[in-house]
Amino acid sequence: MVDSLSTIFNTINVARSVGKKSCVVGPSSKILINLLEIVKRNGYIDGYEIINDVRGGFVKIEINEHMNRCKAIRPRIPIKAGDIVKYEKRYLPALGFGIILLSTNKGLMTNEEAKQLMIGGNLLAYVY
Repeated sequence: MVDSLSTIFNTINVARSVGKKSCVVGPSSKILINLLEIVKRNGYIDGYEIINDVRGGFVKIEINEHMNRCKAIRPRIPIKAGDIVKYEKRYLPALGFGIILLSTNKGLMTNEEAKQLMIGGNLLAYVY
């Protein structure tokens, strides 16, 4: 795998498009778990379960009907705090519809949290 985040979001999109309510992605990592926690907190997935095995583990994700699309942003674009609105217009279909996930020096967060804290970071993915 070249980009595990892209592979994981692609697996979720395929499972959602064929009508499955859950999918299993892997390997498990701290970044994946933190991203899934943010996506769950915003209501795009119902939950997730970490399945540990000898080789890194897997995550079973329960998908709900609120998720239309999720995709990793490649290349990881570094942005300033003032540029968040520009990238919201580029990646999200409407104002206030969906979230952009950022990696900042304060940890992983959504575009709304980054705007409130007035910090920039690297774009990771978007979900709507």
